Parts: sequence; C-alpha cells; structure tokens
Amino acid sequence: QPQLVESGGGLVQTGGSLRLSCVASGRPLSNYPMGWFRQAPGKEREFVAAISWNGAMTKYAESVKGRFTISRDNIENTMYLQMNSLKTEDTGIYHCAAAPASSIWAHINWSPAVFQFRGQGTQVAVSS
Repeated sequence: QPQLVESGGGLVQTGGSLRLSCVASGRPLSNYPMGWFRQAPGKEREFVAAISWNGAMTKYAESVKGRFTISRDNIENTMYLQMNSLKTEDTGIYHCAAAPASSIWAHINWSPAVFQFRGQGTQVAVSS
C-alpha cells in the first residue's frame, strides 16, 4: 500500500467548491483502485467516491452524485476529488485510501471498515 497524504480542504460557504488531493508515495498509485471517505462530527466514517486504477470506472455515494467528481493522474501519483455545490452536510474530515492492487473492481467492498486510514485527512467545513 502506498503512503497517502490528503490536502485541499478548507472553509467554504454553501454552494462553493473545493478540490481535494491525495498524493501517494512509496508505491505507484497506478497499481490501486482508490477511494475517498469522510467522517462528519459525531458520525461514522462513510464512503464518498471511488475510481479504478486507470480511471475508467467510478463510483459515488448517492449523496454526492452530480456534485462531486473523482479523478486521478497516475503520472503525478495523485488522486483528486472536485467538490461543487457544497452543502453543510458535506462538512467533515476527508481521507483517501487504496484498495488492494489485485482487486476486481466489481467485487471491491468500499465499506470504510475494510480500510485503514493512516493519514490525518483534510478538513472540509461548509458554512450556511
């Protein structure tokens, strides 16, 4: 598993946008399907979005469909999450994680309980 560092969070107003980055080191990001997860204050961590190793396939939580876009640049070893039309309920700490390199996309379990989150994440705060 690569080492992952998240960045790009901040404080924005409702309707605003942010772009999060997840930079990998130690192992090539291209080997891994990747996902974004978030944890709101007082709530359990939840799945947000995922992307296959080559970017051909994506998956989104219903709550972010049409507003968030996940992408990746394997040459730069970076994954992104473009977040538009932000809502107060998007507030939380956002983490990225890598699924096992040998995973078959359709069989990946994106439950947060399956993943280890070693980074500090990046804080997103959306004010009304």
